Amino acid sequence: MNRYPAWKYALLVIALLVGLIYTLPNVFGQAPAVQVSSGKATLKLDATMAPRVEEILTRAGLKADFVQFEGNSVKARFADLDAQRKAKEAISAALNPDPSDPRYVVALNLLSRSPHWLTTLHALPMFLGLDLRGGVYFLMQVDMKSALTKKAEALTGDVRTLLRDKNLRHAGIARDGNTVDIRFRDRETLSAARSLLADQLPDLQWLDSAEGTEFKLSGSLKPDAARKVQDTAITQNITTLHNRVNELGVAEPVIQQQGADRVVVQLPGVQDTAKAKDIIGRTATLELRMVDDSAEALSAAGGSGPVPFGTERFIERGGSPLIVKRQVVLTGDNLTDAQPGFDGQTHEPNVNLTVDAKGARIMRDISRDNIGKRMAILLFEKGKGEVITAPVIRGELGSRFQITGRMTPGEASDQALLLRAGSLAAPMDIIEEKTIGPTLGAANIVKGFESVMYGFAAIALFMCVYYRLFGVISTLALGFNLLLLLAVLSMLQATLSLPGIAAIALTLGMAIDANVLINERVREELRGGASPQVAIHTGYERAFATILDSNVTTLIAGLALLAFGSGPIRGFAVVHCLGILTSMFSAVVFSRGLVNLWYGRQKKLKGVSIGQVWKPQGDDLPAKT
Repeated sequence: MNRYPAWKYALLVIALLVGLIYTLPNVFGQAPAVQVSSGKATLKLDATMAPRVEEILTRAGLKADFVQFEGNSVKARFADLDAQRKAKEAISAALNPDPSDPRYVVALNLLSRSPHWLTTLHALPMFLGLDLRGGVYFLMQVDMKSALTKKAEALTGDVRTLLRDKNLRHAGIARDGNTVDIRFRDRETLSAARSLLADQLPDLQWLDSAEGTEFKLSGSLKPDAARKVQDTAITQNITTLHNRVNELGVAEPVIQQQGADRVVVQLPGVQDTAKAKDIIGRTATLELRMVDDSAEALSAAGGSGPVPFGTERFIERGGSPLIVKRQVVLTGDNLTDAQPGFDGQTHEPNVNLTVDAKGARIMRDISRDNIGKRMAILLFEKGKGEVITAPVIRGELGSRFQITGRMTPGEASDQALLLRAGSLAAPMDIIEEKTIGPTLGAANIVKGFESVMYGFAAIALFMCVYYRLFGVISTLALGFNLLLLLAVLSMLQATLSLPGIAAIALTLGMAIDANVLINERVREELRGGASPQVAIHTGYERAFATILDSNVTTLIAGLALLAFGSGPIRGFAVVHCLGILTSMFSAVVFSRGLVNLWYGRQKKLKGVSIGQVWKPQGDDLPAKT
């Protein structure tokens, strides 16, 4: 009756081992480390950087605990702060021979002291939020109105170009907010224009009306198109912010969308607010220029001659020099979109570019006269330019054209992001900012840890005194619940903050409620005269429905906080919801397994240690007190 099959015990043992393994990294603390990441938007790190860093450290006589490539950076962990400082100096000198133009960001960091075997299992500690580690917090408002206005201006130019190319005469084109108004003198021209524009500009919906002797055609963005413009603006701004924050050397920056038009930027470990604001608010420009392929330019690129007059020398992604003319063909202001895709004929990855009407006219004229020549696309940041790509012009270009070459789908996606993220898609204003010192963060960690431990100890003492052995089992189930919760948070690489610690403490109090229901149900069965084995079985079976109802209603409230909350509220809700799920598993399955293991094999069980069972009749009770 009260026995688990072997597979259930195996499941509990596996859950216990997984909980221990993925909770352990949070116990070891952190060690000093050096992080190497890209310092330029056009430079992407790969796994080959790790052995290069190891070689630099070996030449400098330094020994790292390990050097590994993870995400978009290389991290090297050291035993003490002195080795960390020397390693940073050695790596900076080797990777950035020109300090005025650093190609890599070499930053001090902290890594978990977890053994390497834990790291190979991807057992990593939770990230600490600003309130626990200290740092800078910004809440930024994206000006969506400007993004829509910019799109409407580009569409107005496209309309003017399309009508001129088809020789459709109009009485004037004007933009009224985000609506494009075109006036015609006759209905026939209006109908022809409407057919053309509906086919060429599918993002606009058109309505015609009569105004006196003239006819007006009004085009406005479709709801789906407007939503796409806003989503693209948010995505581009977040990508741009990631590229800029990378320069600060922040270990785990949090840059995420909040609501429809806000972006949260959290920079753990950064205390210089002014520098952070300068980096975030920095502008970058995109320029298209023609490559100089003259004999003098080729000689200069090879290093055997001076750079010709009116040209500049840049370095391509592969490291080879490129001589580019100073005359700017097009700027990023004319670029309206860049998306990765595949060539329709060769099926090779490419990047699809879209420019506005002014840019389309320029591209047509330039490409017509320079077929077979290369055009360089450069990104300028802090006065220094980098060549993103330099494709060959294969034919006459218009408002939409492609960049092709030997690219992987990942490289095409990266280049599209670079082209879009040269500058912010829409202005952003900082509407909230705060700085938290590292001392306050350390104090918060201590207080949060103590609150959880003291709460756990108080609950354990009460349960053991009041319910005896069943209280001990409930306490073990509560510890198992805490272990599982920390393991799940670590596996998800969640960011733990003070609200998260509060949710853990609350989860402990709520989790023990399920065990109280079970224990009281068992007592009730004993009070009714049931045998100990029957009382245990019936108590668990009948308590489950009540436990499920109470946890489901609490989970609904937690999901509501998760769906409609933001910032710290969402952090609280995540831990709260996960805690409900782990508490149900530990209270019902784990504690039942321990009870079955202890009492299930005793066929003639005379009593159970569950504290005093009060019976009004005063009869002898089958329970130990």
